[in-house]
Amino acid sequence: MGVSFVRRARAYLVVATALVLVFTLLYGWRTARSSDTGPLDRSPLSVSTLVAQPRAVAGELQAVGTLQAVSEVVLAPDVAGRVTAIHFESGQFVQAGDVLVNLYDAPEQADRAAAIAEAEFAQLQLRRAQQLAHTGAESRELLERRQAEADKAAALVQQLDARIEQKTIRAPFAGRIGIRRINLGQYLNAGDPIATLTQLDPLYVNFMLPQQELPHLVIGGPVHVTVDAVPEQLFTGSISAIEPRVDGATRNVAVQALLDNVGGKLQSGMYVTTRAVLPASEMMVVPLTAVQATAFGDHVMRVDELGPDGVGTVVSKRVTTGRRLGDEVVVLEGIEPGDRIVVAGQNRFPPGARVQVREAETVADTVAATGVQSR
Repeated sequence: MGVSFVRRARAYLVVATALVLVFTLLYGWRTARSSDTGPLDRSPLSVSTLVAQPRAVAGELQAVGTLQAVSEVVLAPDVAGRVTAIHFESGQFVQAGDVLVNLYDAPEQADRAAAIAEAEFAQLQLRRAQQLAHTGAESRELLERRQAEADKAAALVQQLDARIEQKTIRAPFAGRIGIRRINLGQYLNAGDPIATLTQLDPLYVNFMLPQQELPHLVIGGPVHVTVDAVPEQLFTGSISAIEPRVDGATRNVAVQALLDNVGGKLQSGMYVTTRAVLPASEMMVVPLTAVQATAFGDHVMRVDELGPDGVGTVVSKRVTTGRRLGDEVVVLEGIEPGDRIVVAGQNRFPPGARVQVREAETVADTVAATGVQSR
């Protein structure tokens, strides 16, 4: 057993020694071949650069919102009755005070006529008592009774007027009528829906923002709204109210803006994208082509050690980006004013490479010169 083990160990040792020798010879051969190819071309690559400088950029807070009518009600009668007249059509625009529906009110009209007659008679008796009271023919107590009877008769007329008014449904404000839900001759109970009435201009837009943005919000601040139903139009409004408390579950604050709806293209209940515009502040902005997205985050190439001949060394810098501005993007962290940033062609060389820089006036010039498209 011992002799066999020693033999196998010697065999393994011989094989290992042979493998090491083969790899050593291969490495030497490749090194010699590389040295025979001659010197590499070390000329710097030409790249487009921009000197990063802060500029005033208006900030914005984006959120998903919902449109809400400033005034919206379901029209319904206060009392029961039979529909005797309908003065509107579905989808019609009405003015405040327009009569929309009449309920049967003949008994109330008859009672009112009788009450008016009683009131006129009571007034006649009151005037007679006042004339006689001056001469002493009528007592003061009788005069006061006649006054009470006249007031009671007048109050009865007002009561009947109110009951008749309940049988007349009017538009409480100007707006558009929805789909009619009643028919002529139909008996309605108190509270039965007749139709909806919605004021479409202006509209409220309600949205939520994180609590840390609360210091940036002010009443009257501009708000831009876009909606998928009308993608070609931008609607403008202003913040009208900010909820004075933060939601305990989400830590968001409710914001309401008043939005012009000229043309009536927007409808209550629509989902919209809102952008609350903040005061302009100084930010670093670079072309989109300057930012490289990697698994470890966004990076830009900065040119350091720039010599008088325009040759420098590129260094990879990790950056934190913000929102896009067309073909540009806001850089929140990672770039300082005066940094020379490579805006195109940075995928052709690794960090530490020597490059020949040239200025790029605009993003369009850079794209045209290098053929690199904005992502």
